[in-house]
Amino acid sequence: MGSVHGFPVVDPADAAVGARLKHWRERRGLSVEDLARLMDMTPEEQRRIEAGRAHLNSLRIGTAISALRLPLWALTSDTRAY
Repeated sequence: MGSVHGFPVVDPADAAVGARLKHWRERRGLSVEDLARLMDMTPEEQRRIEAGRAHLNSLRIGTAISALRLPLWALTSDTRAY
């Protein structure tokens, strides 16, 4: 992730995935700390991902959909896949 004038650049794709992750975490009634523990990361890392300031790689996406009991499309698309 680069920066412009010292401010981090937010990738729109990371921001979209992070927003979807936060949406589903809240719908499942989990705190940031709960999901961070299930995903084996710190709460700060979880907050950065939800804010779109960190990239969620494919392994972590898999962990997230497993922890939240979601299909893959729920984090990668706004349109249902079925």
